[in-house]
Amino acid sequence: MHSTVDGFSYGLVTPLVAYLMACLGGALGLRCTARAMLVTRSWRPGWLALGSAAIGSGIWTMHFVAMMGFTIEHTPIRYDWLMTFASLAVAIVMVGVGIFIVGYRGVRGTALFTGGTITGLGIASMHYLGMAGMHLDGQLTYNTFTVGVSVVIAMAAATAALWAAGQVRGFLWSVGAALIMGLAVTGMHYTGMAAVQVHLTGTGEPPVGGSPADLLAPMLIGPLAFLLLAGVVVLFDPQMVMGQPAAPAEQKPGVPAHTGAPRTIRRSAHHPARRTRRPLVHRRPRTPQNR
Repeated sequence: MHSTVDGFSYGLVTPLVAYLMACLGGALGLRCTARAMLVTRSWRPGWLALGSAAIGSGIWTMHFVAMMGFTIEHTPIRYDWLMTFASLAVAIVMVGVGIFIVGYRGVRGTALFTGGTITGLGIASMHYLGMAGMHLDGQLTYNTFTVGVSVVIAMAAATAALWAAGQVRGFLWSVGAALIMGLAVTGMHYTGMAAVQVHLTGTGEPPVGGSPADLLAPMLIGPLAFLLLAGVVVLFDPQMVMGQPAAPAEQKPGVPAHTGAPRTIRRSAHHPARRTRRPLVHRRPRTPQNR
């Protein structure tokens, strides 16, 4: 038996709050990524790791805030705790792989395409792994074409967001990149939810797992606390907020700062340095006539 699915039980409240959470995580994460391109290699892994965790926490929080408004007629929804928090780990790790590629290779060409693709796949993996953790008196099926569209949306928008973040041209670029990243996450989420079809089994047995109300506090308190700490780091680094370069002036946007040691020119023992010869001055002999 088919059941009616409602993804907007609270109207536009949950979509708007979810979008803001995605933008917050994206803004912090992408600014950390941009900052990583301007520092030496010793500091770069820390900034990239912080950015990966911020984006992963933001999209994970967005997903479950949006799921607060998701209801299915004639059956309650429960969530598997292990699967739910495993989706958070998958989001951080896969987004981190994409961000580290961009952070070390730059936001150009193959590196940008690879990093954006992996980041988009991380967003999609988090979504569908979280959906797999749902328990209800029925079975979920998906429309394959719509699922494919949702994954393409995530990859394309994530690539565009990484490109915008790598330009390092000021605060407005950061805001634009965060809005694109928020669009990638929420657009992928609701497109993926449009692919869901529910077939009720009618057994009448209550599903096992935690209710949305039980998961709401740990789902929001942990990631939001981390995003708050990441925001404090951003506030105490005005160069990262305003996009002011900390690298040499000749560095191009989107290209990681060169941190190699200056090269010294060594002369081989077989080729000693040439000595500068003084020009010969021919002196005229002194004679009684030219004295």
